Amino acid sequence: MGAIEIHNLSKSYGKVRALDGVSFSVERGELFGLIGPDGAGKTTLFRLLTTLISPDEGSATVDGCDIEKDYLDIRKCVGYMPGRFSLYTDLSVEENLQFFAALFGVTVEESYDLIEPIYKQIKPFRTRRAGKLSGGMKQKLALSCALIHRPSVLFLDEPTTGVDAVSRSEFWDMLAALKQRGITILVSTPYMDEASRCDRVALCNEGRILSIDTPEGIVQGFDKPLYGISAKNMFALLERARRVEDVEDCYPFGEKHHLVAAEGFDEERFKAALADVEGLEIVSAEPTIEDMFIKLMKR
Repeated sequence: MGAIEIHNLSKSYGKVRALDGVSFSVERGELFGLIGPDGAGKTTLFRLLTTLISPDEGSATVDGCDIEKDYLDIRKCVGYMPGRFSLYTDLSVEENLQFFAALFGVTVEESYDLIEPIYKQIKPFRTRRAGKLSGGMKQKLALSCALIHRPSVLFLDEPTTGVDAVSRSEFWDMLAALKQRGITILVSTPYMDEASRCDRVALCNEGRILSIDTPEGIVQGFDKPLYGISAKNMFALLERARRVEDVEDCYPFGEKHHLVAAEGFDEERFKAALADVEGLEIVSAEPTIEDMFIKLMKR
């Protein structure tokens, strides 16, 4: 049995179907990513798995414990870092850590070897109130508190949202180190580029799982020729390109637009059709997870 087993899990809020028949498993010691935009159902899934709410349909187990029957056992063995900073802002860094240790009946000293690589980065600010910390330091404190009781499974709901690029990279390095300690990690993010740091990822949207595979496997599923196109007037280029024969799709992608070619697409014919477009450039492009996500959304 995997560390997390989910079977046909569904949850609605009134008429809104937040989670719709989700099923997948996470192996022990795996770093598994949930990738999707706001409203995809990621937070609802986390709240179900951490026993904060009950499902309408389906079942799930965490570390062998049923989320409805064994909710007290689950709360002892999991660490949960919600998307919104939820520690006590009027307590200091040190006081927050001591509070959560006491809550789980442990001491900071007992688990210090686990949190030390993370906590030592904020230890110089241990007397500062949590509400006065920067985004990156709040993130490290929240992770330290989530780990203080040595959980076997760690749930992280969009932990890198709102922090700078350096802090994001450092955070993923910390997760890789925790994975080496045998901790199972389920992490959600809206950032497609973070998917490459996971062992496997699930692409999700509107409460459903679109695809589950390794990051490399998902990218390999993109089976159409892909091009990057640009011009002086990018908006006009987007409108024009979508009307050219054998263009299956075209969408903004960073500094260029990505063009998905249908069978029969000819690069020279495309250039001729847009010969009047100033500064037109077209080059072959390598697909990314984001390209695959867009493709799956439009199926």
